[in-house]
Amino acid sequence: IKSSAASDVYKRQIKRGDFMKEFNFAIKQTFPIFFTYLFIGIAFGILMGDAGYPPFLSLVAGFFIYAGSLQIVMVSLLQAHAPLITVAIMSFFINARHIFYGVAFIEKFRKMGWKYPYMVLTLTDETYSILCSVKYEENLDREKVDFYISFVNHMYWIFGCILGSYLGNFIPWDMRGIDFSATAFFLYIVVSQWKNCKSKIPALTGLFSSLFFYIILGADRFLIPALSLTVVILTILKEKIGVE
Repeated sequence: IKSSAASDVYKRQIKRGDFMKEFNFAIKQTFPIFFTYLFIGIAFGILMGDAGYPPFLSLVAGFFIYAGSLQIVMVSLLQAHAPLITVAIMSFFINARHIFYGVAFIEKFRKMGWKYPYMVLTLTDETYSILCSVKYEENLDREKVDFYISFVNHMYWIFGCILGSYLGNFIPWDMRGIDFSATAFFLYIVVSQWKNCKSKIPALTGLFSSLFFYIILGADRFLIPALSLTVVILTILKEKIGVE
């Protein structure tokens, strides 16, 4: 009996060691993302607090929505009492790129069983980049590593959202203008795409579509038509752009 109990303890220690080994590896891969998610999450939390929403809703948004740009835009939409259909359409277009991300991982995620829905939920731009480029160490369970990478990034984001909600009540200076963080975030994405993509068609398509509908429809109505036209053009030109 003693031998059996000792064996069970030894097995649990081995499993715990395996968990730590893969979890620590995931931490190393995701740590640079921590600061990005922390500061953008804090910006979102502060915006939620300024809009009068309690920290609990920042937690819920961070867990279930988990989309930095969309969450920041969402605060403005909620304050403007935007119709639900407008929120739904905006959400689709802002996050449409994740459809293309997800296609590459469908089969891989399906093999992960109960983790499959969670992996779909947590496939952000940064997580996608890590999963595409990670170089696994020997003797690591790749499925567990992928799960921990997604999970840890998710926790970074939730922590930032909650921290921002509470910090907003204690920060002594005027936080007006912090909503510009959404604009800055989008500008960073555009500049990054311009520098890293061989084709300039996506960026130029978005620019000219926006200008065209802005001139015709004005500042209050141009966004959804511009996004729609951009998606249509990029879908037609996907082979020329190099999107598989």
